[in-house]
Amino acid sequence: MGRELFYTTFKTPAGWMGLAGSAQGLRRVILPQPTEAKAAALLLGNIKDAVLSAENFKDLIKRLLAYFSGEPAAFPDKLDYGGATPFQQSIWETARKIPYGQTRTYAWVAAQAGKPLAVRAAGQALGQNPLPIIVPCHRVTLTGGGLGGFSAPGGTKTKEFLLKLESAGTGTVS
Repeated sequence: MGRELFYTTFKTPAGWMGLAGSAQGLRRVILPQPTEAKAAALLLGNIKDAVLSAENFKDLIKRLLAYFSGEPAAFPDKLDYGGATPFQQSIWETARKIPYGQTRTYAWVAAQAGKPLAVRAAGQALGQNPLPIIVPCHRVTLTGGGLGGFSAPGGTKTKEFLLKLESAGTGTVS
């Protein structure tokens, strides 16, 4: 039995986002883009036969709109990690534990995932994260306090934007 995929695009205060998921959970998040067409193209680039359905994501859209309006938001959503390795899944689940408005280091993520010597591999796993914000890889920084990398469109400028957005929502400065 195949997985039926659902998707939607929607406008946030930061731009157009895309979401894709299956009955097993959320599968892909596209961070804000300047146009709906760009968000849809990034979301559906290698996905075939997805069904347009905003209804499947109604609650998540509401929380993402709050998030991009500067309000703290939680994302306990069920996720579909189809195709991910067990190591990637453990790194992503560890990143999900980083509280809103806070950061942790790549070394912390690797250690919490039970692989303290796999710092570089943890960074690579975070770079493959298909669910930014939900799996908050933007909250992972270098040990010395630098941003590190960010593979989502916009690179480290997007990472910096998300961290500033969250620090404004908590009243603290990262």
